[in-house]
Amino acid sequence: MWLLDYITKNSLKSAVASKGDVTSTDTNSVNVNSAFEHRNVPIVAPFGVYYNPPVGEESLVVPVNGSYVSIGVVSNEEHELSSGELMLCSKGGAKIVLKNDGSVVINGKVF
Repeated sequence: MWLLDYITKNSLKSAVASKGDVTSTDTNSVNVNSAFEHRNVPIVAPFGVYYNPPVGEESLVVPVNGSYVSIGVVSNEEHELSSGELMLCSKGGAKIVLKNDGSVVINGKVF
């Protein structure tokens, strides 16, 4: 009996977060190759923010209720944001920065 309990407890692995390369995307999901291949993983973002991560970016995949979701890409890009500021940018180089002083910077132009 103790052997069965030992085998059961030590053979079950709980799901863990992992990061890996985005291999393909569509409008609502992403495929990520990490410790194993995650296919058709839903993309999760804050309300009102929608994105489609570029192939080759590093995505973070986390377990949720027996499945997985992609919660974003790992940023290795340098930026000069102060605490509390927000920047939206596209792969093509367009940028919008919401500054702490209330100004909005769109592609370098302050509003």
